[in-house]
Amino acid sequence: MQTLTPELQRRAAAVKLLILDVDGVLTDGRIFIRDNGEEIKSFHTLDGHGLKMLQAAGVQTAIITGRDAPSVGIRVKQLGINYYFKGIHDKRAAYAELRQAAGVSEDECAFVGDDVVDLPVMVRCGLPVAVPQAHWFTLQHAAYVTQNDGGKGAVREVCDLIMQAQGKLEAALNEYIK
Repeated sequence: MQTLTPELQRRAAAVKLLILDVDGVLTDGRIFIRDNGEEIKSFHTLDGHGLKMLQAAGVQTAIITGRDAPSVGIRVKQLGINYYFKGIHDKRAAYAELRQAAGVSEDECAFVGDDVVDLPVMVRCGLPVAVPQAHWFTLQHAAYVTQNDGGKGAVREVCDLIMQAQGKLEAALNEYIK
């Protein structure tokens, strides 16, 4: 478990909804395009299981992404993500709609992003998170920067951080050694 500053502890303990960007956060940011135009993305299983554990701990999950890739829709279903906003050009409007649907305040939201298009949500939510390879301007607006890169366990790190701050991580992990 990591050592949380009092400020990070306060912010993460309040989270009731984790919102994610996709490219560069749930993936490493690369997009493979087949000759037929099909996009191929790579997702990390650590992130997927972290999201499942976080949901079991009572935190809702959501995606707001500017792209509309069928593979993301499949992954959303596999993981049981509560809310999925795809092809979004105005993340601020989608964020307002999402908060209303989820019944949460801005302080109860965490968002993980990697680029300036994520800032309209990051500067408004209670726990703005960036991955280390994020754009330099985006990094300036993060309350927390993950140690793991996007697509390589960054989301799992955030899930663990939230569960730790809420006092739920140790019990969740100990379920696997019973």
